[in-house]
Formats: sequence, structure tokens, C-alpha cells
Amino acid sequence: MIIFIFISVLVHAPCNSSSIMMNCTQPNPVSLLEALKPVFSIGSVRPVMNTSTATSVTVDFTLFGILGVNEKSQILTTYIWLNVLWNNEFIRWTPEQCGSDYITIPRKELWVPDVVIVEFMEKNTAPFVPYTYVFSDGTIFDPQPVKVVSSCRLDIYTFPFDTQTCTLTFTSYLHRMDAVKLTNFTPVEKTLTNSKQSMTTMGEWELVGITLDKYEREDGEGELNQELRYFVSVRRQSTMYVVNLLLPSSFLITVDLFSFLLPPKSVDRSAFKMTLILGYTVFLLLMNNLLPVTGNTIPLINVFLSLCLALMVASLLETVLITNLLCGSALCCPVPCWITVCVLHILGRLVCLSPKPRDLEGTVIQNPNTQEMKISSLVAEDSKAPEEKGLLDEDKALEELRSLGKDLQALRLQVDQLLGENQTLEDWAQVGLVIDRLLFIVYILFISVSFFTIIIIWSQSIKSP
Repeated sequence: MIIFIFISVLVHAPCNSSSIMMNCTQPNPVSLLEALKPVFSIGSVRPVMNTSTATSVTVDFTLFGILGVNEKSQILTTYIWLNVLWNNEFIRWTPEQCGSDYITIPRKELWVPDVVIVEFMEKNTAPFVPYTYVFSDGTIFDPQPVKVVSSCRLDIYTFPFDTQTCTLTFTSYLHRMDAVKLTNFTPVEKTLTNSKQSMTTMGEWELVGITLDKYEREDGEGELNQELRYFVSVRRQSTMYVVNLLLPSSFLITVDLFSFLLPPKSVDRSAFKMTLILGYTVFLLLMNNLLPVTGNTIPLINVFLSLCLALMVASLLETVLITNLLCGSALCCPVPCWITVCVLHILGRLVCLSPKPRDLEGTVIQNPNTQEMKISSLVAEDSKAPEEKGLLDEDKALEELRSLGKDLQALRLQVDQLLGENQTLEDWAQVGLVIDRLLFIVYILFISVSFFTIIIIWSQSIKSP
């Protein structure tokens, strides 16, 4: 409807006084077509009476469909309805005399402006429309469908929340600005509204904006070329990627995070984490087709998925380390002093796992020399009072007491050795628990910072036009 209103305005506009008035013998299309034959014979000439006069060409389009975006080849495929209008000064007739104010004739019979899209990458495969409208005042209206396969610099860093802006640059391939002047009739706001209303297919993309800039560039010979550069902004619909990629990855990394709550002494956490990593790897292989393929930049979602896998692997390595400390500490030497100070006392207090106080009651060992002195003094006291001991043999008693003392000392040494081994096991187990708690806190902080950073970047990309 808008196109025909525009055509009616042009039809009722004042005619160029230099146009050639054609006469029809009868008011019918056959007579009108016969009157136009002289114009067809000069169809290869730009239709102006004076070559210094520039032909004004109006270019408008309506976007009917977004067929796809190829990230690897950096190509946007769209379907548009292109409208081109210009004036032919060789044509003019009286509608009452010829019986009609317009006629459709084959495009090949007329001069057609060489308006091209600079970003075009392939041949137009849309259905060919061979006819064009010719109006009584010389206005030519040439609508045609165009399947535009255009080059576009795609930035998929914020995939799947990315917005791509591609250009459709209309220009005359051969004529300079002094011969062909390009203009637009429909405002870009109206073009955007019409395109949204007429959109028949979008796939995963949504049309969000169309803007227009007019450029005049100078060629190597110092002549000006005019360009109409339309900026088409499309936004990817991210629901499918959020449901199929982001949410499952977040769930799996959350399960891996809560696996730290499993007691490492009684539960084999490594088997659980290996199963989780295996499942996540299979999930990534299945969802690989949903990820974009490009060589320019690495999408943020690839970093996100790689980060999730790296965190799971780091969690598995930490579990192996803790299991080794808890289960293999029986063969280890006592905990070095620097580990005791750094891990048990400093890091232990930071993670709220202070070292347990040692039981001093069972580790007190009397000095053997002191014990022998007590036995000797006891024997001396017995020798001072032989009348009280009766017939006890002093040498035999002294020998039995010394033997008893050696047995007690050996027993004490064995008990002390057992207590020392138990204390070593407890110390290494405490070191493992402190390291496990520390890595759990670091794991939480790292996940939180990474996720919040990615979410902020994605939210900014969504808010940006």
C-alpha cells in the first residue's frame, strides 16, 4: 500500500518540460506499446535530454526474512524485496489519450540503473521478475525479490547473547555521482516497521534495528561515488542455548562443588568425580554442533565450558592428593615443622580447623637414669637396715629390680612408639583436612568470580543495542 501511495505521488508530480510527449492512435495498451517502441530502440542510453543532468534513483527495500548466519564464513543470508525508482525523460504520454496511466513492459527493453549491493557474495537465486512498471510521467518502478548472501563481520564473543550488525551498501557500480544520484524515499523507521510486520522467517535471529548513512567517497580519479549504507542489526534468540548448554553445565559444576561435603575418609570421592567428568565430556561431545565455529575470536561460552571442565579436573586432582595424605600417611615420616606451622597453625585457623591439643598424659616417660637412681637408693636403704630385711639376698634383689626396670623401660618405649605413630597419622590427616577445606573455599571463590564475570559480560551485551 505504501509503495502505491508513493507511486501515485510521483505520478501526479509536475512533469519535466524537456520530456518527449508520445501520441497514441487509440486508447489501448497495444497503441501505447507501439508508441513506446522508439524508446526501446535507445534503451541502452541513460534516459536524459542533457548528459550533464543526473538521474535520480530512489532505492528502498523491505526485509522479508533472515535465512541464516554462517559464523565460520562470516556471511549473512537475508531475503529482501528491493524497490528501485527513477525517471525516464524519453517517456511521457497523456493517460486519457492512451487509455492508461501505466503499463508493464519487459525490463530488458529499458535502461536500468546499475545499482548493486557491495557486500554481495553469491549470485541472486531469488525468482526472476522480468517486468517493470512504466508510468505516464516517465517514472519507472522496478520491484524485484533478492536473496542477499552478504559478507558481514561477525563478533560472536558474547554468544549466545550476541547482536550482529551487518551492512547492505547500495551504490552504482559504474556511474559517478554526477550521473546517478541515490536517494531513499521511505524513512528507516518505517522500513524497520514494515520489515517486522512483513517478516515471514527469522529462525534463531530477531530483527532489532535498521539505520541508514549516506556516504560520498572519492575514487582514484577524484570523482565522487555515492553510497546508501543500511545497517541491519539482528539479535540471536538464546533460549535454546541457555536450556541445552548453560543450565546443564551449571548443574554439573554445582554437583561437583557439593561433592566436597562427602567425608574423604569413608567415601571414595575420586570415583564419583571421575564419573562426573566422564558424563560432562560426553555431554560436550553431543552438544558440539550447537557451538559456533570461527577462527577470529573465541566465544565466551567456550571459555565457560572449558572453565567448568578445568574445575572438575582440578577437583579430581585435589581429591587424589587428599586421599593420598589420608591413606598413605602411615608410611610417611612425621610432619615437618614448617608444614605444622604453615598448614596446621596458620591455614588451619583461616579455614576454622585449628589443631587438636595433644594428650600429654599418655606421653610422659620417666628418665631411665632417674629410675635407676631410685632403684639404687632403694637398695642402699635396704643395705642400711639388714636386720629389717631378714634373710633377703641383697645381690639377688638388686638384680631382679634391675631386670624389672629394663622390662618396664622396653614396654614404655613400645607404647611411646605406638603413640608416636598414631600422632603422625593424626597430624597428616589434619593436614589433609586443612588442605581440603582450603581448596573447597578457593573452589567456591573461583567459581563465583568466574561466573559473575561471565554473567556481567553477557548482561552488558544484552543491554547494548
